[in-house]
Amino acid sequence: MKFVQKLGKALMLPVACLPICGILMGLGYAMCPSTMQGGDVTGVVEQIGFFLVKAGGALIDHMALLFAIGVGVGMSDDHDGTAGLAALASWLMITNLLSTGAVSVLRTLEEGSTAFIAFSKIENPFIGIIAGIIGALCYNRFKSTKLPDWLSFFSGKRCVAIVAGVVSIVVSAVLLFVWPVLFAGLVALGKGIAGMGALGAGIYAFFNRLLIPFGLHHALNNVFWFDTIGLGDLSHFWNGETSADVSWSLGMYMSGFFPCMMFGIPGAALAMIQSAKSNKKKVAIGLIASAAISAFVCGVTEPFEFAFMFLAPALYVVYALLYGIFTVITVALGFRAGFSFSAGLTDLIFSAPLPAAAKTWLIIPLGIAAFIVFYVVFRFAIVKFDLKTPGREDDDDDETKVVLANDDFTTVAKIVLEGVGGKDNVESIDNCITRLRLVIKDYTKVDEKKIKSAGVAGVVRPSQKDVQVIIGTKVQFVADEFKKLCK
Repeated sequence: MKFVQKLGKALMLPVACLPICGILMGLGYAMCPSTMQGGDVTGVVEQIGFFLVKAGGALIDHMALLFAIGVGVGMSDDHDGTAGLAALASWLMITNLLSTGAVSVLRTLEEGSTAFIAFSKIENPFIGIIAGIIGALCYNRFKSTKLPDWLSFFSGKRCVAIVAGVVSIVVSAVLLFVWPVLFAGLVALGKGIAGMGALGAGIYAFFNRLLIPFGLHHALNNVFWFDTIGLGDLSHFWNGETSADVSWSLGMYMSGFFPCMMFGIPGAALAMIQSAKSNKKKVAIGLIASAAISAFVCGVTEPFEFAFMFLAPALYVVYALLYGIFTVITVALGFRAGFSFSAGLTDLIFSAPLPAAAKTWLIIPLGIAAFIVFYVVFRFAIVKFDLKTPGREDDDDDETKVVLANDDFTTVAKIVLEGVGGKDNVESIDNCITRLRLVIKDYTKVDEKKIKSAGVAGVVRPSQKDVQVIIGTKVQFVADEFKKLCK
């Protein structure tokens, strides 16, 4: 769990890049509808809108690459850029080795087959996270490696990207066989629930959200949205057809996402912000509120989802379950709307005039219900089970008021280092808003009195190997000096 929470914290850096992209795309689509609906881009306003859509899409479309670099840097011991470079090398290696062009040389790969679709979707956030973890772990393990004199140029940090590349080859070999099997299994699951009506749509929505961290939701999307097995809910909807032209209620596999994305996510976001600790509420507002706006305007949900899915995985499962429940209700009530991008306000407006759209006014009562339910469930779960959503880290609320007795950060770091048994006893170094977080090798060498003599506010020992030194908001300066002393 500690590893997963560290991963969640590392994802905050790339996730912070995404909300503005969603807002830019929403504004762009509003100014230039032809970007979504097709047609020529004419006039200054539409050209500006087109420009904004492309600007936002530049990062949204390459989100997996941001995750690779962000996780690589964030999970490395001292947040070194070398780990980010190694993660990038890993990403390039895996995505190229598992591209349809490369795989088709190694095995039969027919265009349009399940295996072909699987490898065409290999550039997804899950692979990005794997590449980031490979880069970080290789950095942590090999950053101080000493090679023979004739290879000394590649010693230390210079060998990290090389090792990451080798590891990535092994991982790619495993995924070559595992990835299409997982993808095919999910396609089979989609076929199994396709004939279950509103309940099937709800099950699909649940798994659609649940599989997002692994990038495998594309397997189900291809079953329900496109003509993989003869459905194609999205393509038939935007072709101007109606339910009379197909064998199912057209739009049923898209409609349930609208109340959840447009209103449910803002409700859950409000619960997170209100549950955040008072000293971190502004940080939570900056991250979560902007993510909620992105979800409402154009249905970009990743900034919100990746902000908590690894910090509170159980809550994410509940979140996915709420999607399933609301989809069943939405489909049963007859609300129908479609999207060509995602289930936000922009797509709702553009899809409303299409023949298959029905009872779009229901978005108001459904949205109000979604907002309330998401808010109540998230608020209760976060507070009841003390879930570590953004703004609820383990620090005490009053630690931001701590004043370091000594502003000579180098001296403070030296004393703390002596107190934990020297640099040879330090396994890893990290810090949050107010604490220096250390993992040590031998707990018997820790001298709390010595650490406190540095003028720090206190020492917390969550376990035998963990030592947390309460320093206050100047902790970053002490951490930087501490890392220098440990090199």
